[in-house]
Amino acid sequence: MGQKTEDFNSYRSTMNERLLSAENNKIIKRIFNADTISYQEGELSVKTKEMMGLVASMVLRCDDCIRYHLIKCRENGLTEAELMEVMGIANLVGGTIVIPHTRRAIEFWDDINCDPDDAS
Repeated sequence: MGQKTEDFNSYRSTMNERLLSAENNKIIKRIFNADTISYQEGELSVKTKEMMGLVASMVLRCDDCIRYHLIKCRENGLTEAELMEVMGIANLVGGTIVIPHTRRAIEFWDDINCDPDDAS
């Protein structure tokens, strides 16, 4: 994984810990719990659910969510060919306003898949 991925994961982890450690924060904790449960294996595979999450995140134009779902999709074996189909559906549903998010998603995908030992 590249630096962008490491930075994103570090920031996300730090801020999630901060959010979840706050007192009397039952609503946020329950939302996080519902999110975790929703993406577990069920009638649909985790990979399918993460692809659905990626499409929804792209249509809603949430770059943080897009990054998160790209990481989870990669962890669950998404190939680049499958990613391109997912991106196609997201752009079809969301329209051309999604194109800038698609560019950033591909840039982040490349960062996820980079080999830090490669001298570039």
